[in-house]
Amino acid sequence: MTNLMIAYQGEPGAYSEIAALRLGRPYPCNSFEEVFSAVEDRRADFAVIPMENSLGGSIHRNYDLLLEHPVVIAAETFVKVEHCLLGLPGSSAETARRVLSHPQALAQCRNFFKTHPNLQEEVAYDTAGSAKLIAGEQDPSKLAIASKRAGELYGLEILQENLADEEWNITRFFCITHAEHPKSLEHLAGYETGQYKTSIAFTLPNEQGSLFKALATMALRDIDLTKIESRPFRKKAFEYLFHVDVIGHRDDPAIEHALSHLREFATMVRVFGSYGVVEA
Repeated sequence: MTNLMIAYQGEPGAYSEIAALRLGRPYPCNSFEEVFSAVEDRRADFAVIPMENSLGGSIHRNYDLLLEHPVVIAAETFVKVEHCLLGLPGSSAETARRVLSHPQALAQCRNFFKTHPNLQEEVAYDTAGSAKLIAGEQDPSKLAIASKRAGELYGLEILQENLADEEWNITRFFCITHAEHPKSLEHLAGYETGQYKTSIAFTLPNEQGSLFKALATMALRDIDLTKIESRPFRKKAFEYLFHVDVIGHRDDPAIEHALSHLREFATMVRVFGSYGVVEA
């Protein structure tokens, strides 16, 4: 483990902590806002932020926070979400009454609840936090859905593994650092730059064909677009912000020229960074 301090949202044992451990020493925070502030105030060197899940989709609040704070993306990493049913020693899914977890985790385990009608879902602030609550309350009628690591940390038994409805449950995290004094992860074991990715956001004038023109700046240069998503622009009613990921580095001539072309008519362009991937 490196000496880098890595902020994340949640309790020890959270999937975000698993991502943080790949970079350095985890620094838990209560909220995503606190995570961004930890980087901005330089209490943390980096932070890991969940951006999208292969089942649940994008985490929109974090896309908004990227724009609100002076941060850049230094890397991305992917964590396989492997939900486990956890309980006190001697507890069981047949005798328990309630299951606590983060609402997204509960939503990803619908088939389990269909086959266990005796179990009532109960929303908690965090997957690992639900395991911590079960361990603290010592109530065998309550179970938690969380990671295997959370079960080990809080002394709970794994009653069932692979609880999610689908196997391809993966969360994509951005590793962010301060924009004014960015730190690099290129020295880190597991950091791969074989194929850079660049993330940008832009707003467009409300004119016919403006989105077509924006996408054409990339298509005409054979730039591979891997993600596009629109979000309401919080500064103006019924206008939209577009988040785009492309393959390549911002200094590549094709991307550099595309961004220059886009700035000619876009009302705002923000480049969040060009980055590689941190492998598990």
